[in-house]
Amino acid sequence: MKIGDLNIEVPIIQGGMGIRASMSRLASAVANQGGVGVISGTAIPAEEFREEIRKAKEMIIEKGGALGVNIMVAASNFAEAVKVSIEEKVDMIICGAGFSRDIFETVKGTGVKIIPIVSSLKLAKIAEKLGADAIVVEGGNAGGHLGTDKDSWDIVEEIVNGVSIPVFGAGGVITPEDAERMMALGVDGVQMGSRFIATEECEVSQEFKEMYVNSKEGDVVQIMSSAGLPANAIVSPYVKRVINEEKLTPKKCTSCLKKCSRKFCVKDSLIKGHEGDSLEGIFFAGKDAWKINDILSVKEVFDLFRSKVVK
Repeated sequence: MKIGDLNIEVPIIQGGMGIRASMSRLASAVANQGGVGVISGTAIPAEEFREEIRKAKEMIIEKGGALGVNIMVAASNFAEAVKVSIEEKVDMIICGAGFSRDIFETVKGTGVKIIPIVSSLKLAKIAEKLGADAIVVEGGNAGGHLGTDKDSWDIVEEIVNGVSIPVFGAGGVITPEDAERMMALGVDGVQMGSRFIATEECEVSQEFKEMYVNSKEGDVVQIMSSAGLPANAIVSPYVKRVINEEKLTPKKCTSCLKKCSRKFCVKDSLIKGHEGDSLEGIFFAGKDAWKINDILSVKEVFDLFRSKVVK
């Protein structure tokens, strides 16, 4: 498929998962398979982000894929991370957890594609009018921060029919059959996050990956993130404390979010989750992460999904 003048061999975007869940190793592996590998630039220092982009570019040795970044609009470092992304000439910037109008003017003329994550037809149309090169439509069944309580299956088709730019469907795409179902709704490609967590190349701990493999249907619950957005996470001791509204006020704060309830630190709890801390960590996941039964290589994932998404 094509996004403007950018050719994508396999229309699969690897979801950008922070903090430090999707970095250069995973992103380059996805790009080498012909998909869109994505580095999460949220809440990490600018120079670390820059170095990860450069490392990924060095590791991408096959043609046909692309390198993108994912930056939360709600993050304090949003503008700085966008600047670094442009300077390092990534192929695309994907942004969610809020909507930025300013970014369209910022990237104009740079050659970098802008792909907002949206959850409604209204926002999809606004994005198209402002100059989005494509959009990701994400439902409330996706992992991490959410923009709607409706599942992707209930919103994607309407949005596909309401815009003329490429659309990627996200939320609930765990198995090849899910990808086939999503493509049947008329999307140009899919975005998958949870499936790529449980890969050999993903840079989270083995314990985090096994949380996915060992999860059962119903184990993913919704919490209210300190970012002011609902989010899906695997039930855990810390998640239960968040749901029960225990006093978890952080002792120190780096102001990583533009707005924060400070009821708990989502950044620190995500980092602890990625490190495998089952007691103090939060493990973001899509509602259907329970369908994941094994940890595969990125190549094995693409071998399973390629025929379902390439038209």
